[in-house]
Amino acid sequence: MRSKLIVIGLASVLAGCGAGLPDRPETGLNPVNVPVLTTTNYAFDAAAPGGSLAGGEAQRLDGWLQGLGLGYGDAVYVDGSYGSARSEVAQVVGRYGVMVQPGAPVTAGNVAPDSVRVVVSRRTAGVPGCPNWSVASSPNYENRTLSNFGCGVNSNLAAMVANPTDLVHGRAGDSAVDASTGAKAIMLYRSWPLTGVQEGQQRRPLKDVDTKKDSK
Repeated sequence: MRSKLIVIGLASVLAGCGAGLPDRPETGLNPVNVPVLTTTNYAFDAAAPGGSLAGGEAQRLDGWLQGLGLGYGDAVYVDGSYGSARSEVAQVVGRYGVMVQPGAPVTAGNVAPDSVRVVVSRRTAGVPGCPNWSVASSPNYENRTLSNFGCGVNSNLAAMVANPTDLVHGRAGDSAVDASTGAKAIMLYRSWPLTGVQEGQQRRPLKDVDTKKDSK
């Protein structure tokens, strides 16, 4: 009975050691330095009397999109009272491989009558505060990770991801799966000639990824 009381007493003391300590995420396994998404909205007002783009507005819009460098990962919206203007904007935007999304984010000011507002929403990812060497790289006795933990991997991930939104939530796959699409990259990797071939080694021939035959 005495030994049981001693064990219970030690457990109570150990449990009390953690009481009152602040919540410190750096004592866990997840990195504190994680990618953060920033959204910037760009607005373009185009004249659309009667619900259709006025003459020359499509060319102005195209020049504006070209200046922004519109591309994959950008979201485009059309705001305002419109008739065929939405489809006309979609035709211009489609040249950049981007589709017009439903709805529109909130922007400053109201859309003037007989006009539409084209909004380009661009998201960028980065890891703020990295590199982070605020804490010396030395042993600690509080089970904390280094202050720079996660900066290298997550900074590279944020720089390489094509669509930063994918860091927040994934996307559902297509209902129709084409196996050749996934196998094409593997075939190209396997059939590509070796680099850095030393003297006396045989070069691997380049094969066509579709026919799997040696390309001439």
